[in-house]
Parts: sequence; C-alpha cells; structure tokens
Amino acid sequence: MPGLSRRRFLAISAAAVAVAPGAEAATASWRGQALGARASITLGGVGHARAEETFAAVTAEIERLERIFSLYRPESALSRLNAAGRLAAPPAELVETLALCDRLFAATGGAFDPSIQPLWTALAGGRDGKNARRAVGWPGVRVSAAEIAFRQPGMALTLNGVAQGYITDAIARLLVERGYRNVLVDIGELRALGTHHGTPWVADVAAPGGRAVRRLTLSDRALAVSATLGTLLDRRRGTGHILDPRTGSGPPLPRLVAVSAPSAVLADGLSTGCCLLSGAEARLAVAAFPGARLECHRSWRPGAGEAGRAPGDRA
Repeated sequence: MPGLSRRRFLAISAAAVAVAPGAEAATASWRGQALGARASITLGGVGHARAEETFAAVTAEIERLERIFSLYRPESALSRLNAAGRLAAPPAELVETLALCDRLFAATGGAFDPSIQPLWTALAGGRDGKNARRAVGWPGVRVSAAEIAFRQPGMALTLNGVAQGYITDAIARLLVERGYRNVLVDIGELRALGTHHGTPWVADVAAPGGRAVRRLTLSDRALAVSATLGTLLDRRRGTGHILDPRTGSGPPLPRLVAVSAPSAVLADGLSTGCCLLSGAEARLAVAAFPGARLECHRSWRPGAGEAGRAPGDRA
C-alpha cells in the first residue's frame, strides 16, 4: 500500500521509541497493521491475559476507521468521495478530520492542503503535473454534516497527513475508556499516556539516515515526525513525497520536522505542513494551536550532511 505507508516509514526511521529501563513489572504489547503499515501498542503494568480482549477491540476499531480513511480500499468513505466527487451523509469522523484540515490550511498559509492528491498521483506515476495542479485547491472542497463535495472535476483528497494521527488518538481513547493509564500507541504517530514503570516514555527523533538529532520525554502527549525525503517520488530530480500545493514541488531544501501536541492528529498535520515552511513560518503556524510545540525543524543543503541547517531553522 503506497499511500499512508510512506508516513509509517518515517515513523520507524524518524521516531524510534526507546522505553525507559524498569523493573520486572508486567508489560503487554500488541503488533498489528493500520492503514497498510506496522502499528504497535505497549501497556505498562498489565499482563497479556488481561489485555487480550482489549487488543481484539483495538483491531476492530482500526478496521472500522480504515473503512473511513483508507485511500486504497475502494469501499472506504474517502475512496467513494474521490471516485464520485461527493459523499452524502459522511461519517462524523471524516467531517471532524476535514474541519481540522481547514484550520491547518489557514494556519500554514495553504501549505497543508489535502486536495494535493491529484498532483501526487500524477508525479508518482511519472506524469507531468501541470494539468493535475488545476484540480488542487482546498477552497474547492465543500464540507458539511450532510455532504462533502468537490466544486470542480478531477479533485481528490488525501488524508495522509492526518489520518494516522486520528486513528492513534482513537485507539488511545479506547484504551483510556477501558481503564488503562500507562500507554504508548504507535500508529505512524506516537501518543504517550502516563508513564512506563514510573518514568516518562522516551522518543528519539532521527534524520532519514538514522542519526538521532533530538530526544524527547512524553507523558500525556503526542509526537509526529515528517521528513521531505523520507520517500522519493522522483529519484532523478530528488522530489520527495511531501509536495507544496502552492508551487507543485517540494521545499527548496530537504527538511525534518517534529511537532508535539495534545493530540496525535494535530501533531501529524502540523509536522506535515511545517515541512513546507521556513522555521519562522513554522513557529507561527504551530503557535496558532494551544499546546502544540515545534520540537525540531531542520533543513540542510545537498552535500551538507544531516547536521546542516538553513538560516532561521532550529533543532
């Protein structure tokens, strides 16, 4: 599945989780799939016997949400919207997510735009993106509880920048409702609740080459990491998978961005959009959302190595 799985590649290489060393306290873990990529959950202080039923509920919830957000399941709500150009009585989860997308579009000056999908599809298929760009533009998407519709033909949405975060939050809520307090959910983005054997969860942010550039402690907080060259659409031109809808290409310099926030869906969307902004612009965008923090914003020039930074950027 070539869509959201590319974000999961970044989560593996750019947000490797290191749980704090602890005593022999019980820990239950789950490994599975979400949106075509590997996912995991760690429950601190809980044995596998108690967690078995919960993990079955986790699997069922992921399946339900995939029927809403998947780009590659033809029966999903998103796929049906893209195919028909409109979707009557859309799921509440989709409407809620698109409402956040609207806020992210405004805060990033149009850098975050889910309507980029036609351009992404054209470039991924080796085609010229000139015609596809005409179908890109978030103002052309009409969203209400009654219907989601496109204002012009050829439009399509991708929720690659928020769907994994949304599912991460949904699973975290499910676990809290079942009485779990010390939890780490990794579904492309990280959501940490409580502690691990009394110590905050620890996450390393690493550059695409694997070198750690920032270590963070997380408790009741989410973390998302995006890197513009995590996956290449065009190796010859060095075009990464995060495209700027305002220009039709990626940012002028490769970037690595990490954002923490109270929710994974917000961290997810901001980390994606901020890859297309300068350090100063990214800080302004993040400041529009209470509780969000820009943890890392690095750019480097070709040949400068992972540690290079563009003026105004920061770790």
